[in-house]
Amino acid sequence: MKVLLVEDESKVANFISTGLQEEGYAVDIAPDGKRGLELINEFTYDIVLLDLMIPEIDGLEVLKRMRASGINTPVLIITAKSSKEDVVKGLDTGSDDYLTKPFSFDELLARTRALLRRSKKASPLTLDYGDIILDPYSRKLAIGSKKTELTEKEFLIMEYLLKNSEKPVTRKEIADHVWQTQDDSSNIVDVYINFLRKKMEHLSDKKYIHTVRGVGYILKENNEKD
Repeated sequence: MKVLLVEDESKVANFISTGLQEEGYAVDIAPDGKRGLELINEFTYDIVLLDLMIPEIDGLEVLKRMRASGINTPVLIITAKSSKEDVVKGLDTGSDDYLTKPFSFDELLARTRALLRRSKKASPLTLDYGDIILDPYSRKLAIGSKKTELTEKEFLIMEYLLKNSEKPVTRKEIADHVWQTQDDSSNIVDVYINFLRKKMEHLSDKKYIHTVRGVGYILKENNEKD
């Protein structure tokens, strides 16, 4: 599951991010509303944790713009504002739940899971391309009638390739999506691409992930060899 945390207090952001990552979530952090909107418009998230009192663009305005753009990603508001009026305003604007600071991580995790379960029932979306089907909730990859389970990092790479199918993507773009870094100095992306290729070889004789020399990788259905 991929989470966007929009929070300007670095200590709070690190506390939440570390806890969620230990639970197996991939977390992007935006320190202000402007950056939050940029990430929301660029990537697909399973849930957004949104502080209201943030710089550049406040949380309610971020939420309004999300919903106006037709982005229905579940939003959990996390804020120090605790008056009934603030709660009502946040819910009326389009948030799915409201958590007042200070809160325990266990409560945050429970509410996050509840929203994700609710979202799964409402829209059990899968990603597909040709014979490939990727289930974002079970993290299972299917090609035809055969299936395999992916690790978190393998899933995030496969998700990114599917969303950009038949378009070359760079190692930096993959690293940014999966590890929240644009540093491609190590071969970690290549290692995980190799893991994915080996798993896919057990599912099909077709080759789907191809190397684009000097660029990165592309997902396309043909029998070309690298």
